[in-house]
Amino acid sequence: MFTNVPRLQRSVLTDHPWLFLSPHLDDAVLSCGALLKESAGTRDITVATIFTDVAAPPHTHAARSFIDQCAAPDADVLFEMRRTEDRHVLKQLGVRHMHVGLADALFRQRQLAPGFRFLGRRLPELAYRYPTYRFDIALGRIARGDRALIEDLRSKVADLLEHTGAELLFCPLGVGRHVDHVISRLVGSYFPDHVVYYADFPYSLSFPLEERFIGKYGLNSGTWDRELVAKQALIRGYATQADALFPDGQIPVVPETYFASAR
Repeated sequence: MFTNVPRLQRSVLTDHPWLFLSPHLDDAVLSCGALLKESAGTRDITVATIFTDVAAPPHTHAARSFIDQCAAPDADVLFEMRRTEDRHVLKQLGVRHMHVGLADALFRQRQLAPGFRFLGRRLPELAYRYPTYRFDIALGRIARGDRALIEDLRSKVADLLEHTGAELLFCPLGVGRHVDHVISRLVGSYFPDHVVYYADFPYSLSFPLEERFIGKYGLNSGTWDRELVAKQALIRGYATQADALFPDGQIPVVPETYFASAR
């Protein structure tokens, strides 16, 4: 099944621990739920979700639209619901969870000079590192203000790898170019002896693969097709997100795709 990805093929046959980096409170299950379901009974697995918090209002138009789309009264309530969903689904799977507690890109604020803070309250877009979804978050360009965040994440992941004893570190490939997914991928790339990338579902249904990145790191791909039907029920456990992601109510049953170097 993973003949082109020997790193993963070898590890699947062992009981060595795994660590999954999930940008948001659903990404690991959306992209890797079937592999998680199959593997949780034979090894220790930790899912570390990075961007699990919000900033205080006022929020940008993009953030308010997301809150409305999820039918939540405010950001704090929405993200408490999302954290609860994640804990419940991962407990059902039998894997450990960790919420890192960084702010989602929609809610990541910049440091404004004192004289500009009043303007930031009047026009919230001035106060955020990614003021729009379409022209900022969805383009995958990492804001300069996130450099310290990335270094902090790199240190946290190194500590997690040591603490969990994980043989493999699963990270998003960044399909769709959401900046939080691109940051997670960048952090994963700092650990070349451990990293395996997963295709970001459902974005992989409508966006091209990151061929440039795949070529740069000489990645081979393999697919996983067991437990795909069971994965649908896991995805529905993220009730705040499932309807928006799959508005027709149908969750496609497609194999999961993973990428790693040929070593």
